[in-house]
Amino acid sequence: MAIQELPTQVANQIAAGEVVERPASVVKELVENAIDANASEIIVSVEEAGLRAIQITDNGQGMSTSDAQLAFKRHATSKIHSHHDLFRIRTLGFRGEALPSIASVSEIHLETSDGHEGTELTLNAGEIVDQQSSHLRQGTTIRIENLFFNTPARLKYVKSLQTELSHITDIINREALSHPDIRFIYEHDGKSLLETNGKGRVEEVLSAIYGYHQAKQLLPIKGESLNFEVTGFVSNPSLTRASKNYLSLFVNGRYIKNYVLNQAILKGYGSKLMIGRYPIAAIYITLDPQLVDVNVHPTKQEVRISSEDDLYHLIQQSVDQAITPVQRIPSTGQETPNVTIDNKALGHQQVSTEKDRGVQSRLDFNSQSVSTSELPAKEKILDDSTQPPTTNYAQEQSNESDNVVNEDHFMPEYLKPYAHEKQEIKDASSDQGTYLNTEELESVPTNHQSSVWRTVKLVQQTDEQSFNNQFPDLVYAGQIQGTYLACYDETGMYLVDQHAAQERIKYEYYREAIALQGQDLQNLLIPYVLEFTQAEKQKIDQMLPRLADMGIILEPFGNNSYALQKHPLWMGNKNIEHIVEELIQLALDDPDATVKDYREATAIMMSCKRSIKANHHLDASEANQLLNDLAHTKNPYNCPHGRPVLIHFSNYEIERLFKRIQDPHQSPKD
Repeated sequence: MAIQELPTQVANQIAAGEVVERPASVVKELVENAIDANASEIIVSVEEAGLRAIQITDNGQGMSTSDAQLAFKRHATSKIHSHHDLFRIRTLGFRGEALPSIASVSEIHLETSDGHEGTELTLNAGEIVDQQSSHLRQGTTIRIENLFFNTPARLKYVKSLQTELSHITDIINREALSHPDIRFIYEHDGKSLLETNGKGRVEEVLSAIYGYHQAKQLLPIKGESLNFEVTGFVSNPSLTRASKNYLSLFVNGRYIKNYVLNQAILKGYGSKLMIGRYPIAAIYITLDPQLVDVNVHPTKQEVRISSEDDLYHLIQQSVDQAITPVQRIPSTGQETPNVTIDNKALGHQQVSTEKDRGVQSRLDFNSQSVSTSELPAKEKILDDSTQPPTTNYAQEQSNESDNVVNEDHFMPEYLKPYAHEKQEIKDASSDQGTYLNTEELESVPTNHQSSVWRTVKLVQQTDEQSFNNQFPDLVYAGQIQGTYLACYDETGMYLVDQHAAQERIKYEYYREAIALQGQDLQNLLIPYVLEFTQAEKQKIDQMLPRLADMGIILEPFGNNSYALQKHPLWMGNKNIEHIVEELIQLALDDPDATVKDYREATAIMMSCKRSIKANHHLDASEANQLLNDLAHTKNPYNCPHGRPVLIHFSNYEIERLFKRIQDPHQSPKD
């Protein structure tokens, strides 16, 4: 078969397969063109998640008539002129592929003016079908309609409208963060989703995207070396999320994805982050364009950086220096991300802290965090579990008996003696969990979301097995390092992991509690307000019926917020916001999971959060009670995550270690 040069239309459609993956790809390329045109205001309007129409309007430099015609030619660009320019690229676009690729799979209407002449073009599948003169307002308006109309195979595999819209929202958020000096207005089907003021304050853009309370807990970072300058914001260690999607890296104004540099951020936190939790971060890296190669990926989101190891250490040190002075013990005076409201507020208007959500407002990042005593009375009403323990064990038991939901009501008899652990293990009931040491971090999978679902499947499999062997009758001898219980019986010595042991006990308790309580719900007199990003909210809107099946009743409350009205009775009163947030994140991670899977995951999470941790010292009576409760479980040998609860050193092994038994393979002469 003879070799032939492909027609331009075919070549452009092939290129579109790399550049135009989904509507969000179109939005990214067009917004970056507007940024390169030095626009100070960009308006993004999409219809039906971009599949019907995408319109970008900017007040940039605009184009002349000849430039407008040439812009849709393959490899036509104003950004570079020779191969030398490839090594000092300062613009976001440079290849000249985006516009012809987009035009080849859509219908385009373009209006542009450089202030001297105005041009209006209409294109169909990459071909100019109409050209007219237009107004002289400087700037460009480009409208993309019927995307993928001539590539039905590509259109067939486009995801749901909410999924595609969430991808577009994510792109707009990143572009707004990368250029806080540009005013962004983002609308979907006429509804405003994001608006920034373009005053150049990154913290105000973060407030518009993540919410006021989250933005107030972000810490500025700054670092500089011979080749790099690093600035930005990272969250207080007590403010975390269940996804790495909140980590944003920008190189010379370009959003990039870089696993190594993301790890540098996490390394900067060290062991201050809870397992499976990630911070919010917006890191801006400035370097000489000759030290970065952006021409390595079709979408230019992956780059190659010279001296990346030096940059890794600079980011790590900058993050560490920013969070080191911060008080690391979570308290209600330090963190109030979920503001509580009364029912009247739901029926009328939003409270002042929520009403501007999605619209940028000015923040004073030099002010101190608001203490609990300075908040209005109704904002101080938090779940009792978030308050630091101030009473002794006996008094704490008395206080817990006054809770609206009494866990003893549906607790199995053999668990009641150990129902109220001493101080409820202090930090274990903290909203953001306990800060674990390095050894604990290394023993747990780093991919939190996938590990949860693997754990659910593991539990469902192992708990179906029959454990016929009788649990040994252990005699408690002592505690090692506040973490392991040393025990023995006639067969030898045992070491029991106290956290894994109570995790197994509480897991079976919560699983039984869920079954006993069924669909019984706890009404909240004062609902909790949960904040999400626009991209997350768009997905959660579709999941509300499934969440209701799980017993989580959410009502929209503002642009990006929900009010938690009811939750399952078996959840009790502690860590409610955190547990609900975890469940929602799990639902976002695996849309196909069943209600049974979610309940299993909830039991696992609650058992882990509310179990004693390492370095928690027990007296003899508490240790014996723990061993007794463990002996009554259905599977006392593994925690819900599959780790062993206890290990056994037989008498033979101990005697051999002390050389009381000679190795039969060793010669007597040796």
